[in-house]
Amino acid sequence: MTSAPDDTLLTRVRLVRAGDPAQDTLVDVLVTDGTIRSVRPAGSLQDISDAQVVDYDGRYLMNGLWDHHVHFQQWALARQHLDLSGTTSAGEVVDRVRDRLATNPPPAGTALLGYGFRDGLWPDKPLKSLLDDVSGDIPVALASGDLHCGWLNSAALRKVGATDRPSGLLRETEFAAVMSLMQATARDAVTGLVAEASRTAASRGIVGIVELENARNTDVWRTRYDAAIRDFRVECSVYPENLDGAIDQGLRTGDVIEGTDGLVTMGPLKVLTDGSLNTRTAYCHDPYPGLDEDPHGLLVVPPAVLVPLMSRALDHGITSTIHAIGDHANSLVLDAFEKLGCGGCIEHAQLISPADFPRFRQLGVAASVQPVHALDDRDVADKHWAGRTDRAFAFGGLLAAGADLRLGSDAPVAPLDPWLSIAAAVHRSDDDRESWHPEQEIPVAAALDASTKGGRTPQEGAPADLVVLDNDPARATAAELRTTEVHATMLGGRWTWQA
Repeated sequence: MTSAPDDTLLTRVRLVRAGDPAQDTLVDVLVTDGTIRSVRPAGSLQDISDAQVVDYDGRYLMNGLWDHHVHFQQWALARQHLDLSGTTSAGEVVDRVRDRLATNPPPAGTALLGYGFRDGLWPDKPLKSLLDDVSGDIPVALASGDLHCGWLNSAALRKVGATDRPSGLLRETEFAAVMSLMQATARDAVTGLVAEASRTAASRGIVGIVELENARNTDVWRTRYDAAIRDFRVECSVYPENLDGAIDQGLRTGDVIEGTDGLVTMGPLKVLTDGSLNTRTAYCHDPYPGLDEDPHGLLVVPPAVLVPLMSRALDHGITSTIHAIGDHANSLVLDAFEKLGCGGCIEHAQLISPADFPRFRQLGVAASVQPVHALDDRDVADKHWAGRTDRAFAFGGLLAAGADLRLGSDAPVAPLDPWLSIAAAVHRSDDDRESWHPEQEIPVAAALDASTKGGRTPQEGAPADLVVLDNDPARATAAELRTTEVHATMLGGRWTWQA
C-alpha cells in the first residue's frame, strides 16, 4: 500500500467507547489529505510508506469537540476585564472597582471595564451612586455574567446617552450600548487577543464553534482566517439587522465562505426572544417572586415579529436558532417552528413546560444547552423558579424525550472549555454539594456525542478533526472529567495543538 507524503498514521490509540471495556482495544488510524482513510486493528497498517507515524502508546482518540454556542470576541476580550465573578454583593463589586482604580486605572479617556457580576441573590442593590463615589469622572461599565445587564456609573451613562438611570442598570435591548463600550478595543489588539484565545480553545480539544456574536461574522472570520487564525471551524450566525445583507450575498446555511479552505461556513439566523434568569427577564408563565416591574420577565421579540423573520430566512435557505430561556418563551418558539413547518434550534432551553419536552423531537428542533449554567444558576433558580426546578436545565428530560442535544459554553458567560460542560451535564455539581436534580444527569456517552459533530467515534471518510486524550473520559471522576488532559488536537489532518 502506498501513501502520499502528507499521510499521517496514528498508531496504538484506543477509541473512546464510553465504558465498553470489551471494545477497549488498540487501533491504528490513517489520515490522508485531511480525511480519515482507515481505522484498523493496531499493526495492520504498518506497511504504509512515507507516512508521518505517531505512536500514542494507548492514549484515547475521539472526534474533536465543538462548542455549539460561543461569543468569541466577547470571550477573548472579557478575559482582560476586571473579574467580578464570585462577588456576593454590590458592596463587594464596589470594593473591587475601588482597588483596581487605585492600582491599575485605565488610560485617560477610556473606561474601566468589568465582567461577571451576578446580582440575583445579592442582599443589596446596585446603584449608580455607589460607583460614582469611588470613580469620579472615570467611566465605569460593568457587564453581568449573563450579558443581559450592565451596571454603569454616571460618566459611563453619559457616554451611552442614558443619564436617567438612578440604579445605573441597563437591561436587555438597552444593554447593547454597554456592549459597544465593552468591545471598544483597537483592531490589532482584538486580533491578538482572538488569536491567543483560539490557541487556548485548541488546547482543550476544540475543532469547531458556532459563532453567535452579533456582528458580520462571515466577514469577521474571513479576515481572521487571512490573519492566520485557523485553529478550528466556525459556523457564523447572522442577527436580524444583518439578515438582508446575508441574503443579498446569496449566503445559505452550510455555504463555505470563499477563501477560507472550508473552515468558515454560513450558519443560522439568531434571534433573542427573551432575557435571562439572573437578570429576571427570562419570559415565564409564572411571575418572579417579589418582582413588581415585568413580573413574568420580558418577551423581547414576540411571535408577530419572530415568525416573519424566521420565514424570510427559511425562504432563502437560512435555518434559525432562537434564544429562549423561560418556559413561556420556549413554548412560543416551538409554536413558531411548528407554524413554519421547519426544524431548527433553540438556544438555552433552560425552563421547559412539561408538555413541550416531546415537541423538540416531533418538530425536529435541537436543544443547544450550556450545562455550566445549571451549576452557576442553581441557587438563583431555586429562589426565582422555586417549585419548577425539576424541569430547569432538564438535560435528562430532553434526552429522554428524544431531543437532539448540543452542548456549549455561551462563552464568556462560562469558560470556553468543553470538558467543564461535559462534566456539568454528567455530574451536575462542581463543589462539595450533592448533584442538583440528579434525575437530569445524562450519561457520559451522550455528553461526549453532544459535544461533537456526528458523535464521538471517528469514522472512515469523515474529516480528520480529532482529539487525543491522556485518559478515558468515560472512566473519569467528576474532577478528572473537568480537567481532562488533551494530548493533541488535529483539524483536517493538521495539528493545531500538541502537548
